[in-house]
Amino acid sequence: MAAALEAALRARVWLWAWAVGLSLGPGPVRTAQVPLLAWSTHRALWPPPGAGGRVVTEAALRELLSPALERGPRTVLLVLQDKLSIEDFTAYGGVYGNKPDSAFPNLEGALGAAGSALVLPAVAGGAVGALPHTLSQALGAAPLRVDGAALRLLRLNTSLPALLLLRLPHTAGSSFMAPKEVLTSNDEMLGQVLSVLKEEDVPYTALFTALQPSHVPPVAGGAPLQPHGRALLGAGPEEEQGAGRVLAPPPAPLRWPEGGPARILLWARNLSVTYRGQLQDLSSRTFGGGVELGGSSWEPEHARLVLKYDDVFGGTLNITFVLRRSWFPVSGRSWAWLAEVWLSLVGGGPPVRFMGRGGAAPTPLGWRCGELGAPGPFLLPPDPPGPASDWSLRLLDVQVQAFNVSGGVFGGASDCAAFFTPGTWMGLVTGALLLGGLCYGGALLLHLRPMDRFDDPRGPPLPVPSME
Repeated sequence: MAAALEAALRARVWLWAWAVGLSLGPGPVRTAQVPLLAWSTHRALWPPPGAGGRVVTEAALRELLSPALERGPRTVLLVLQDKLSIEDFTAYGGVYGNKPDSAFPNLEGALGAAGSALVLPAVAGGAVGALPHTLSQALGAAPLRVDGAALRLLRLNTSLPALLLLRLPHTAGSSFMAPKEVLTSNDEMLGQVLSVLKEEDVPYTALFTALQPSHVPPVAGGAPLQPHGRALLGAGPEEEQGAGRVLAPPPAPLRWPEGGPARILLWARNLSVTYRGQLQDLSSRTFGGGVELGGSSWEPEHARLVLKYDDVFGGTLNITFVLRRSWFPVSGRSWAWLAEVWLSLVGGGPPVRFMGRGGAAPTPLGWRCGELGAPGPFLLPPDPPGPASDWSLRLLDVQVQAFNVSGGVFGGASDCAAFFTPGTWMGLVTGALLLGGLCYGGALLLHLRPMDRFDDPRGPPLPVPSME
């Protein structure tokens, strides 16, 4: 009887979620919007959702989450998937609560057993991009990336705030797995983390959302909008729909010098710096006129962009991007790359240098990366790290161009995705092993020799001396 009641409750909650999703669908204005599902072990944190068809902005999202952050558990789990849309739930989820092949069994179970739940089918992409900073400020704790195995090694203190970050891979565009298989794999990763929290009896609040939509709505004129994950700044501004109005497009990229022809361009959806556990979001100051560019320079083979921020971490913060260009005879063209990134705090110790690794682009193009971090795969700390262990730099959707800038706009960009991915290496190594086995077998066949002495059954027997 209890199992039947629990199944009915899960089905009812899941049906309510999709009904809200259909009723709060996006309006006719094109916007980068993603769904957000929130649930908590505490009860009565959110009132029932009201009717409407607006996209939730950053300010509205902060207001909606404030009851859970103020009165809810001190442990918050933020699950960020690279791409997700409300259409993924309707296509691959258990719409009626009893679909055996649902791609979200753990998510459905968590929503059905939650004390409080909140479903937002349309949240502005900028609001989700600022969500880690918003949660970190509200809790007073820096984000900690975890998975099921790492979480088992932690001993969470329920009286202290903790912000757990679980990153999930792409849901589309994979050449090895179908979208449903990736969604199922992501749901299993989520289930592992939730099972650890349940085993250790940790009260928590969870938020499940994505950085980008996997299904982009068409433009009113009929032309499809390019996916934000691969779109460049030159492809056109991105509009967001707010409370009954269309918000302004994203701010223009940062350019140097401010007067005359532009030499260096920089843009990022989010720019944040962490120093000794303190996180500062500098996005609005960087692209809103609150940064000084004194000390920047440009030469034909060397460019330096210096960002100066006052009153950050109790002093003046300097972020220096060093880009270089060189001619490569093998490819017959010049390439530019991000060589170094310097972080320094006036009066706070010596500057810290992160060395660039890879990430080169032909000079007619700029360089773009979905997520650039220091330390990270493209920016390596010194060895030994020393003071660099106190610093952390994160940029989302960063695009930079320091050579061949024309008209003050980006001329295009080369993505930072590496050519030799793990799947490519697996194919190359497997092919090399098979080719080696084929060559070895062929060599054995070529070196076979017939016997030089044999007994002919039609002739006289072959005498063999007994001494032999």
